[in-house]
Amino acid sequence: MPRRTPMPPHLLEAFTAAMAAARTPGPTTQRWRAAERAHILSQPWPWPHTRTHGVMLRLALRDRDVREVLGQLVRLAVAAPGSAAGKYPDGNTGRTRAGLTTPMPLPDDLAALLREAGVALRP
Repeated sequence: MPRRTPMPPHLLEAFTAAMAAARTPGPTTQRWRAAERAHILSQPWPWPHTRTHGVMLRLALRDRDVREVLGQLVRLAVAAPGSAAGKYPDGNTGRTRAGLTTPMPLPDDLAALLREAGVALRP
């Protein structure tokens, strides 16, 4: 279902915290994990989804990971249209290694937040 409304406050709070953790200096694995969680929460909303891929692009550049940089550039181009059309793979972490259209299992806590926000999760 396409999102035309803003992120509900409880979801926005979790998304903002994950994005802040992804931007905070620290171990790369923790920063990527936070960005992946932000990605899962943001997929139904075009602008947050696109912002998440911007953060992922910066992480990939910092890591000097050419494959991830190229994958994030593609994702930046398709994130907003995909979200606006409701065409995104639930649970996908947003990383290049995950595959652009591959659905993935959602962490229970994120699935609960999304359901509470009225997002219909696909089985």
